[in-house]
Amino acid sequence: MVIGTGHVFGVGEPVSFIIRHYWPDAVLVELDVKRYEATSGKGSMEKDPSRKLPWIYRSTARYQSKMAGEYGSEVGGELLAAVNAGRMLGAEVLFIDSDAELTLAEAWEEMSLAERSRYALSMFRDRILGRRKVEETQKEFSENEAEYMAAMRRRYPVLVRKLIDERDAAMADQIMKAAERHDRMVVVVGDAHVEGICARLSSEMKKIRLKDLLDREALHHIKDEVWGGQAAEGGGNP
Repeated sequence: MVIGTGHVFGVGEPVSFIIRHYWPDAVLVELDVKRYEATSGKGSMEKDPSRKLPWIYRSTARYQSKMAGEYGSEVGGELLAAVNAGRMLGAEVLFIDSDAELTLAEAWEEMSLAERSRYALSMFRDRILGRRKVEETQKEFSENEAEYMAAMRRRYPVLVRKLIDERDAAMADQIMKAAERHDRMVVVVGDAHVEGICARLSSEMKKIRLKDLLDREALHHIKDEVWGGQAAEGGGNP
């Protein structure tokens, strides 16, 4: 099973519910060790003045923190909820993402001046529009994901390759390795990674998307399925 989330939305409770009632052998999350420590409060790399984090990393982190605050949540709270639920069940918890700091630094170095400028302007505009922009983007993405991603590739070719394509490939590789020793897994990643990861895996899997977690009626149906054990019928691994 793969669950697509949004890191600024308060969807930790449904993610935790699904994991606890699905009873996986392993929970795989879109985190690297440093990001987990920062998100869980065990580290403070964004606040450490001795660390020279790339501008794109600091800017993205500040924006996500601001947006999460508008939703009354914490950035990546759903990923921590997945980790905690997995550990409570005694499942193996795996961090499957690439080093976020390094990935963003590499992306910034490879981006053209035009792409950097477009990204900086977009961040400035998104901060002004706030929650309304987040919800508009989520709606546009959920209604026509392929078209949305095609437009993103045109505007941000390097950024999409580094942040989406290469990470999808790396996470899919980690999932396939974990599948060699686990029959029942839950993968929790940002919604934009779901299709790219699934396309790289050899087996079919049940998908739960962010739009379903945010829709009360759809979420109620998902919880009923998981509670009744029907999620196991999704077939395949994980």
